[in-house]
Amino acid sequence: MPVTIPKDLPSGAVLKEENIFFMTSERAIHQDIRPLQIAILNLMPNKKKTEEQFLRLLGNTALQVEVTFLTTASYESKNTPRSYLKTFYKTFDEIKEDRFDALIVTGSPVETLAFEHVAYWNELEKVLDWAEQHVYSSLFVCWAAQAALYHHYGIGKQLLPSKLFGVYSHTVLDAKHPLVRGFDDRFRAPHSRHTAIDEAKVRKNSHLKVLCESEEAGIYLITSKDGRKVFITGHSEYDKQTLHDEYQRDLKAGKPISKPVGYYLGDDESSPVQMSWRGHANLLFTNWLNYHVYQGTPYHLEELGKRAQQS
Repeated sequence: MPVTIPKDLPSGAVLKEENIFFMTSERAIHQDIRPLQIAILNLMPNKKKTEEQFLRLLGNTALQVEVTFLTTASYESKNTPRSYLKTFYKTFDEIKEDRFDALIVTGSPVETLAFEHVAYWNELEKVLDWAEQHVYSSLFVCWAAQAALYHHYGIGKQLLPSKLFGVYSHTVLDAKHPLVRGFDDRFRAPHSRHTAIDEAKVRKNSHLKVLCESEEAGIYLITSKDGRKVFITGHSEYDKQTLHDEYQRDLKAGKPISKPVGYYLGDDESSPVQMSWRGHANLLFTNWLNYHVYQGTPYHLEELGKRAQQS
């Protein structure tokens, strides 16, 4: 089944070229089916590229989903034209009375700042609180995972000695959990961050379950015991060239950066990139949508508020 996107969204042309199944909102309304309603709070500077990354994964499932892109009102992106955001994005105030089957919050290049010093922190906290009664399951990526763990559980982050940058091997800790169903015992996933979560506090928290970890990159995949919050510390959504582009950007800016680990063929940056995480990424998002969203979300989204009040 397809992912439903706004008409004329530029990312649609890229997805069509890649043979990713999608349809416009106009076509979707004529189908006798309720698509999953998914909101994506896009905090990354390159909005279009991030849209493409997540739409690829959402469009590869057997479920029909309808996407609403969100942007912050308290901070205006310097890398995306205002006209683009007004055309294809909504702010929290525009959707705060609505309910969604799922919410995705992307990473953001603000991880070295204290959470409270991030320009849109207060707005993000409102979104996280709102999601408790208006969203069935939320998925947080990289910095957003750190932010949500801090907001909901008081779990802080720590600055790393150097940037964790590359594609690392991970181990599945509980193969029976539906979120990792079908995973290989070991799989690879990209990371690109300067900070890490307080892993000791994560492991001690009775409301959280660690599902995957890496000897080099630490804890990778966490879920709340009720399955309504999923935290990914890496970037399984990244494209083949994303780490390469980040590497070249940092080199050009004169930042201290080493070439991404486990990424280039033969560890030679002049060689082709090895795409070794696509299968894992697709399976992770398929499992999340199927087992943590579709199987549990009510058909009538108005019931979400009632369930939250009863829990």
